[in-house]
Amino acid sequence: QVQLVESGGGLVQDGASLRLSCAASGRTFSSYFMGWFRQVPGKEREFVASISRQGGWTDYADSVKGRFTISRDNGKNTVYLQMNSLKPEDTAVYYCAAHSLVITKTTTVSNWGQGTQVTVSS
Repeated sequence: QVQLVESGGGLVQDGASLRLSCAASGRTFSSYFMGWFRQVPGKEREFVASISRQGGWTDYADSVKGRFTISRDNGKNTVYLQMNSLKPEDTAVYYCAAHSLVITKTTTVSNWGQGTQVTVSS
């Protein structure tokens, strides 16, 4: 059982940068794989990025590779998503996720945050 709270979303212009944060409750943060997903109304939730327990391994969707970077600070119980060169097609609600095992495109995640809106204008 873990509670996740995202922050850092907002309205930016094409080409801008944002950093999302996800703060987790509890003392077992380092035992979770963490990830980011995003969702547009009417569409399925889409995998964006994931990171291993100690941060030694990361994975990204092809659509964000080279532009987004996931990282974590276990001392602060926080996961980050640095988003650079944002495009209008990145507009979505971004959700933080925690799972006991590796998070991939097909993972059924056990814990979700409430989401934070990212809007990129052209």
